[in-house]
Amino acid sequence: MTPSMPAIAFFEPRIPQNTGNAIRLSAATGAHLHLVEPLGFEMDEPRLKRAGLDYHDLASVTVHPSFDAMLATMPAARVFAFTTQATTVHSDVDYAAGDILLFGPEPTGLDEEVLAHERITDRVRIPMVAGRRSLNITSSASIAIYEAWRQLGFAGAS
Repeated sequence: MTPSMPAIAFFEPRIPQNTGNAIRLSAATGAHLHLVEPLGFEMDEPRLKRAGLDYHDLASVTVHPSFDAMLATMPAARVFAFTTQATTVHSDVDYAAGDILLFGPEPTGLDEEVLAHERITDRVRIPMVAGRRSLNITSSASIAIYEAWRQLGFAGAS
């Protein structure tokens, strides 16, 4: 994938179609997609493959047995945890290559244990109209990775 990009991480994703769409997002942006187990589906799930269409071979995806196992592969990475319970707005972060943009499972989001992890650099939110619960996980990841990529000058884009 593109080394000048942040990575996208889905913590315990449960919906195969959302992860399939994230695979397409990874292929389109060059961002590496990290999936933290347990997954709510099998990687050969037909709905995951259908949502990812023919992008599976163009995306870079790694499945990790735990959050700590994922973090061990990127010891210097900053980790931005996306949650509706944050005060920092996603567009106020100065993103860098190698950052991890972390998203929790639907419908619960990241639990407090993950949000309190020592490796979390900051909790980040995407603004929404008041009274709304949350965005779809892949919609959120799309907004975040495109903002990060924009800040990095759309390196590698055509």
